[in-house]
Amino acid sequence: MKQKVVLAFSGGLDTSFCVPYLINKRNLEVHTVIVNTGGFSNKELESIEERSRVLGAASHATIDAVNDYYEKGIRYLIFGNILKNNTYPLSVSSERFFQALSVLEHVKKIGAEYVAHGSTGAGNDQVRFDLVFEVLAPDVKIIAPIRELGLSRQEEIDYLKSNGFNFSWEKSKYSINQGLWGTSVGGVETLKSSGILPEEAYPSQVSDHGVERIKIGFEKGEPVSLNGEKMSPVNVIRTLHKRASRFGIGRDVHVGDTIIGTKGRVAFEAPAPLILVKAHHLLEKHVLTKQQLYWKDQLSNWYGQLMQSKRFWMTPSSLLRVKWM
Repeated sequence: MKQKVVLAFSGGLDTSFCVPYLINKRNLEVHTVIVNTGGFSNKELESIEERSRVLGAASHATIDAVNDYYEKGIRYLIFGNILKNNTYPLSVSSERFFQALSVLEHVKKIGAEYVAHGSTGAGNDQVRFDLVFEVLAPDVKIIAPIRELGLSRQEEIDYLKSNGFNFSWEKSKYSINQGLWGTSVGGVETLKSSGILPEEAYPSQVSDHGVERIKIGFEKGEPVSLNGEKMSPVNVIRTLHKRASRFGIGRDVHVGDTIIGTKGRVAFEAPAPLILVKAHHLLEKHVLTKQQLYWKDQLSNWYGQLMQSKRFWMTPSSLLRVKWM
């Protein structure tokens, strides 16, 4: 009987490569799982499940972690007005921990001996996934084919084609990670200090150049209404994204230190986080003293660093209650 591996699967080039590779080269029974933290529509999730089936996976599961991600992660980023290096709202880095936890739950459910992911050896995600897996499931072996083989994206495409999988990879030169709290976009342009992504690289295209006024309602630091209409914080974020992305709001390039000790550069599109963080910060300027604002900034920056590097688990009851892993 073949041993089992659970693959964190997004349906993109890297994880698509991993399925036939793990089956053919590692002789494993592959079970794919996608953890939706807000970046996929139902139609996209159905397409990802179909791709998993076509690639030969033994099973596929979709886990909805949107509300858990908001309750235990995003709302604290709003409370803290957190923008890494005054720029990046931790759009992707904040969701990886929740995805890794859900993947591990599926590993236990399947009874797999291995867990795999499509991270390369270039950035932070490999560390975030590996850290959670190694600490919480030390007996489960980790496989990261792209990192281990040092493959280029063209080599991955060639391997898939040689195995009969002729998918369309027009946008394969860009690595796009979408979630409730924004989207990161990496490509050849972000590998150097002066590169600028073209318009077509972004998931949302600019379609409006007018002016629109919005009113956001907050209660105890959480967004609970938009233009007077009550809605859940998750729906506020989603609605803001739709309305603001068409103006090109929330686009920027973040440069910072990676967990592995190098400098990293990534473009992102996060209209809702940028608007909410700035609006909440402005609200606090009206109600907090200068001393409160100063010390809150110190705490928030420290918290943001911990969230970015995933060196802790945060409970939902208090910003200060941190359990070290």
